[in-house]
Amino acid sequence: MGRNYRELKELIASLNLHTVCESAACPNVGECWNRRTATFMILGNVCTRRCGFCAVQKGAPLEVDHDEPRRVAEAVAAMGLRYAVITSVNRDDRKDGGAEMFAAVIHAIRERVPGCKVEVLVPDFQGKHAAMETVMAARPDVLNHNTETVPRLYRQVRLGARYERSLEMLRYAKELSPETPVKSGLMLGLGETQDEVLQVMRDLHAHRVDILTLGQYLRPSPKHLPIIRYVPPAEFDELRRRGQEIGFSHVEAGPLVRSSYHADDSHAAACA
Repeated sequence: MGRNYRELKELIASLNLHTVCESAACPNVGECWNRRTATFMILGNVCTRRCGFCAVQKGAPLEVDHDEPRRVAEAVAAMGLRYAVITSVNRDDRKDGGAEMFAAVIHAIRERVPGCKVEVLVPDFQGKHAAMETVMAARPDVLNHNTETVPRLYRQVRLGARYERSLEMLRYAKELSPETPVKSGLMLGLGETQDEVLQVMRDLHAHRVDILTLGQYLRPSPKHLPIIRYVPPAEFDELRRRGQEIGFSHVEAGPLVRSSYHADDSHAAACA
């Protein structure tokens, strides 16, 4: 609800763009859109993977729209953004996993809105280093890739993904650009134990991740994975404290936290 929400919805529709806010049924869409922030989802709204937690449509991928970077930049300009977040569906049908389109969007935003910071939330690119090189060469302000859950639950939660592969891609991004903050996030409530979560946190820090997000999994529909447990706010507070002890530059933790939630604030805190 609200004027900003309606204006953004109309703008995104008029430019034929997608947002993860809508496609993934994010619970924070009202708050974020009224703050005039949104996470743009490029390369269509149909994913080539069938992860059990995600509300994004699955199936045969759409044709790549090479005018999309220009329209995303136009939306960023119209919204007056100083911080833009770009993500995508998985595009395992493409040799580079969509990396060139991420780079094109970064360049288009920088050209249209000089000074606007750009965070990218990328897939694992099937572990292809060349794809990560393409993205990092465009110099995003933050490189984000979510591990999503603990290794034991990968076969249920992240079909087609591998825990070790995600860790390696995060490490490689930091190796390519040591000055760029690297970010990752997990959903809680899928059946993981706290010891497993803490081990993932230690693994992420060992692979040079700077920013960590922790949020509650919320079931998008009865067809998706069930919620095993609602994590109490006090437990999120404790995990935030433990993350700070482990050495992350910034930890965002809470029931409604998502990987791009208050992303501008997380970047500022990590770089302070």
